[in-house]
Formats: sequence, structure tokens, C-alpha cells
Amino acid sequence: QIHLAESGGDSVQAGGSLTLSCVYSQGTGRMTWFRQVPGREREAVASINRSIRTGTTYYADSVKGRFTISQDVDKNTVYLQMNSLKPEDTAMYICAARKYGVSYREIEWKEQWTYHAWGQGTEVTVSS
Repeated sequence: QIHLAESGGDSVQAGGSLTLSCVYSQGTGRMTWFRQVPGREREAVASINRSIRTGTTYYADSVKGRFTISQDVDKNTVYLQMNSLKPEDTAMYICAARKYGVSYREIEWKEQWTYHAWGQGTEVTVSS
């Protein structure tokens, strides 16, 4: 069973930066950062195919050019570097992972049902 643990959430001013970390317990396939705001649908933010060192990445349009997802396979960690933060980035950021060897169509990187493990989340608050 895959276990995920997020960290790095904090309160920052608009325009600031944060780096979130997601440590995974065992080999995984694609990993994706989602974010959740109370009363709104969970949104896929950034994704990486972790099963290869130069994994394919995808980003939501709302974060392209500001957020970067990366991995350190030696540390079993996936990162989300967030720059130029905006108040609308305020959310609980949740890490999700697919089992290694399980694949779906690339277009389905945003689909929650394709992920087999979820973390507890880390809170990000951006004030104006």
C-alpha cells in the first residue's frame, strides 16, 4: 500500500513562493498535486510521470508558468515549486499517486478515479 505525506504548506503574501513536498513510501507511477477549496470541486494542479526520471509533466492552465513539479528519486519525494502566488491559490494541496505499472490515457491525468493513494494534504494560504 502506498503511503503519501505532504509538507511545506504555509501562509504567504501574494507574489511569494512556497515549495511543497510529497514523500512516497514505495514505487509509484504518475503522481499529481490536487488542491481543494471548501465548497468547490477538487482541482488537478500539476502532474509528473514518476516512473521515469524525465517524466512527462502536465499543468493546469491556472498555474502554468508559475508552478513547477519535480522529483528526487533518491529521496522518494515529489515537489511542487509555487512562485508568484495569488490569493486564488489558497487551498489544501493534496498529493495523489497511481500504482507503478498502471497507466491510463494521458488526457486522464486530471481524473481523480485513476489514483490509488492520497495524502492528508498541506494547507496553503495566500493573502493579498
